[in-house]
Amino acid sequence: MSQLIRVEDLRVVACGERGESEIVKGVSFALEKGEVLALIGESGSGKTTIALALLGYARRGCRLSGGVVQVGEHDMLALSEKELQKLRGNRVSYIAQSAAAAFNPAKRLLDQVVEGALIHGLGTRAVLEAKAIALFRDLALPNPERIGQRYPHQVSGGQLQRVMAAMALISDPLLVVLDEPTTALDVTTQIDVLRAFKRVVRERGATAVYVSHDLAVVAQMADQIVVLNGGRIFEQSATAPLLKGPAHEYTRSLLAAARPDTSIRPPCGIAEEQPLLTIKGLTAGYGNKNTHGMPAIRVLEDIDLTVRRGQAIGVIGESGSGKSTLARVVAGLLCPALGGLTFDGQPLGGCLSERTDEQFRRIQMVFQNADTALNPMHSVSTILGRPLKMYFGLKGAALHERIGELLDLVRLPRTLAERRPNELSGGQKQRVNLARALAAKPDLILCDEVTSALDTVVGAAILELLRDLRQELGVSYLFISHDISTVRALCDDIVVMYSGHKVQAGTRQAFAQPPFHPYTDLLIHSVPELRQGWLENCGTTCGELPPVGARSDEPELCTFLDRCPVRVDGLCNRSAPVRRNIDGGSEILCHHDSVELLKTQRDVINLSQGAYA
Repeated sequence: MSQLIRVEDLRVVACGERGESEIVKGVSFALEKGEVLALIGESGSGKTTIALALLGYARRGCRLSGGVVQVGEHDMLALSEKELQKLRGNRVSYIAQSAAAAFNPAKRLLDQVVEGALIHGLGTRAVLEAKAIALFRDLALPNPERIGQRYPHQVSGGQLQRVMAAMALISDPLLVVLDEPTTALDVTTQIDVLRAFKRVVRERGATAVYVSHDLAVVAQMADQIVVLNGGRIFEQSATAPLLKGPAHEYTRSLLAAARPDTSIRPPCGIAEEQPLLTIKGLTAGYGNKNTHGMPAIRVLEDIDLTVRRGQAIGVIGESGSGKSTLARVVAGLLCPALGGLTFDGQPLGGCLSERTDEQFRRIQMVFQNADTALNPMHSVSTILGRPLKMYFGLKGAALHERIGELLDLVRLPRTLAERRPNELSGGQKQRVNLARALAAKPDLILCDEVTSALDTVVGAAILELLRDLRQELGVSYLFISHDISTVRALCDDIVVMYSGHKVQAGTRQAFAQPPFHPYTDLLIHSVPELRQGWLENCGTTCGELPPVGARSDEPELCTFLDRCPVRVDGLCNRSAPVRRNIDGGSEILCHHDSVELLKTQRDVINLSQGAYA
């Protein structure tokens, strides 16, 4: 085998007001035909910059300053822009992190998949459309003959990600660059997409560079791994030996961060018995209400939940399960249709207009994406100063000192106070996002997927910060996530949501081992493990499952019925499940008892472990 990809002493500089600074510092690696190489590291490590250099491209404000990037017979750094345009989307293809941002919402999917290949003259429209449909089939897209007639908004995120893969592969490229292609997906959707990517890459003999911050994901895809930090290679190895015995301390820190429920110290029982927030019989949704006051689209149904003072409750589930809607109701951003809320013993209005100023102050929300939550035109001090002025009337020296204290609290240097969000890293922006919530001195903070957009190391640091702040300030959290490992790292109790219903609730200890609700079992076994071969034997699916939110035709039946791998025909499809307590202390909404669930879930575990005994 000969080297298909060769990178030698690659250097990239960033150009700013203070001159040029080197951000990729002499990186070298090689790749044989048919191999998959992973570039991993924290945000800012240079992995995406290096991946884009394989296309002969540097982002605005950057310049490819030196080295060799050889793709087949092409020296990408020696070619003109016109020559590069002939290669991009043809001999070298790119799969971006956000498929939603990569597609034109006004054009059908099939037209966009074949467009690049038509421009490069790789075949007639009829030939390319037939090839696209074959790729849709290989990528396990539903109804491959017709899905191309849909528009981007008419398919799920996981489906759109696979359509983008078809767009990249239709030209039979020498190299495919996959840039964090599953980061924005739910854990269950991520598995389906990874399986589809891996199968197509292997079957078609494609050569690929996979960019990620997640070692567990990389372990399923890559033949070799390059570990980056600060634009330098810290370690380079075949996948198996690197996972078994990493040589560099930084690599070991990445491995630890990939296991958040073991790398973070467990909660220290500071919760009090006194309820802070109580939710009873909550039903909420969107759209016009009927004559009975019920919304056209019900998102939450009959939710009961209690958060005690100093307690952290995790709420998990896939997109569409109702997690964020629950947070919006608690925040007063969505009025419930039924049910009531009580906060610190007093009725809590469903809408902001029905709440007192003090209730408004005491419940704060930290949003998922700090990039959109922070005003890019304002400095950090202006952002933090606004709630301090509004709630406490601070000004002058007192205001300046309190801003400094808040930065200390979230472990940011006070020198960042006059910077704007675009001058901060992703982790720094999320800390400012949290500091703004803390400025109000709240009793309850609603954390909506606050680590999902961050790399594993930065995400683990944010979890550690949240844990310490809870202990120091006695604040309560309603922590929303789709990753049960993240929730187990921080929370005392866990609530599992599916299609608007609470299907399991219990202590974090109850989620350490079976039995679980079948949906909880699906989520737990969808979290990638740090070993090769896990993807093929993770035991998370039983045939083709409908998407989250797909319900039985009978609305009073179990909402998980059509996706459940342990459904009992004649029981589950005829009567509604009841809430019951199972071994371990959890309450579940299911027909099965502890013995039935435990036997099924032990069989799954034994099957998975047996493959690697």
